Amino acid sequence: MINQTETQELHIDDDGVFPGNRLPALLYKGALDIPFLFPATHVSKLFAANGWSNSWDAGIFTYHHYHSVTHEVLGIYSGKARIQLGNDAGPVILLEKGDVLIIPAGVVHKNLDEENDVGVVGAYPDGKDYDMNYGKPGERPGTDKNIAAVPLPKTDPRTGEVIKQWKN
Repeated sequence: MINQTETQELHIDDDGVFPGNRLPALLYKGALDIPFLFPATHVSKLFAANGWSNSWDAGIFTYHHYHSVTHEVLGIYSGKARIQLGNDAGPVILLEKGDVLIIPAGVVHKNLDEENDVGVVGAYPDGKDYDMNYGKPGERPGTDKNIAAVPLPKTDPRTGEVIKQWKN
């Protein structure tokens, strides 16, 4: 079941090291009703039913990283953690059980708490494979070209509808 919540848009621009994206990251607070039994399976199945698959179940890395070949969704099924988007001066958000965060390709993110303080299902539009980038010398301009080629996802991983904030 999906809860109707307001969407918080977080714009993360290129800072010279990390590419960012013209598309905002989208935070849906309390968007998911998480069942007591098999919560990760529930989130994974919801995302897959809406076209986001190749899912994983883990925590969130405690170092800056981004993906240049696909967008990513994180569905929180347990715990909580402070996540930073962008570089060390970027916004910090609290992700808690029931939250969903859609991260555009190129937007760097890291967990400011312990990696496994939070239970997360991550997935990708159309089951795309993902790459890992860390802001190291030599990653760009290759990652910039990759990001520019990533298509808009066909659906919102929560609802199966078009992501209105990314439509244009």
